[in-house]
Amino acid sequence: MLIVNRRARRLSADASSRALLDVLRARRPEVRIVETHSMEDLAAAADHLAREVPDAIVLAGGDGSYMAGVTALVRSFAAAGRSEDALPPIALAPGGTVSTVARNWGFRGGGLFSRGDEQARYASRLIDAVSRGRASVTDRPTLRVTDDRATRVGFIVGAGLVSRFFEVYDEEGARGYRGAASIVARVFAGSFAHGGLADRVLTPVPCTIEVDGERAPFDRTSLVCASVVRDLGIGIHLLYRAAESLDRFHVVATPLGPSKLGPQLPLVMAGRPLLGAGNVDALTRSLELRFPDDGGAYVLDGELLRTTRVVVTPGPVLRILSV
Repeated sequence: MLIVNRRARRLSADASSRALLDVLRARRPEVRIVETHSMEDLAAAADHLAREVPDAIVLAGGDGSYMAGVTALVRSFAAAGRSEDALPPIALAPGGTVSTVARNWGFRGGGLFSRGDEQARYASRLIDAVSRGRASVTDRPTLRVTDDRATRVGFIVGAGLVSRFFEVYDEEGARGYRGAASIVARVFAGSFAHGGLADRVLTPVPCTIEVDGERAPFDRTSLVCASVVRDLGIGIHLLYRAAESLDRFHVVATPLGPSKLGPQLPLVMAGRPLLGAGNVDALTRSLELRFPDDGGAYVLDGELLRTTRVVVTPGPVLRILSV
């Protein structure tokens, strides 16, 4: 089964190129294709798969598509009385502006110097390998993320600079790798001179943090991020221990302000710990964030959400297919 999220930026009706969509729509005798245009479409597809479990599932879209797809599958399998262990192997075909999770788990290309056709080529190879039983299978961890409204299964969650970065990214048109790299460069440069963008992105926000039940020694944070993938995009290796365990995830948090946090970008790119007293840097099984009563912003796999409380624990272990 191939589930194509037509709301993903590179798969939507107004996408600048149809090459990737044409590849996904190509006829393959072993593959059934379902195109979804809403969360209701996705839920219906997941319900069908929970009743008639296929040999494998391919999710095509961006990071938000993967999170929504896995979440829908977990919910539908539970409703059908099936355990999370019964989930079939899952492949992630790139179709978003960045597709960070797919990039960590098999996809290569589509970076700063992309010609724009790498996604289509990889998707074709991946679907062919999955349909012919030739894809490799690797156990991969996930995050179970619960806020005031819902429980979701995803891969990267963050607040502080993470949410503010995505606010700027969306305001500037979500221009993929090049757009993200431009924002990072401007924040880094501005952190040395109290630039407006650096102050906006890096200034600490009210947020209390508990890691494995122990409260962090600060109540304002400029950065908190938890992940099960190491590369957060454009070479950011803040969560350098993210892939070490299937039942724990890496979390990093700090109260440092713009002038002390921004200049540490080279350390982050190199996969080194942040400098500064009182930082949180740990493999953990539990993370809890609390925001003021009027709520705070956080990001889950590129989706900007608001809540007063977030609890993160290990999610189901997925069998991920790749080539």
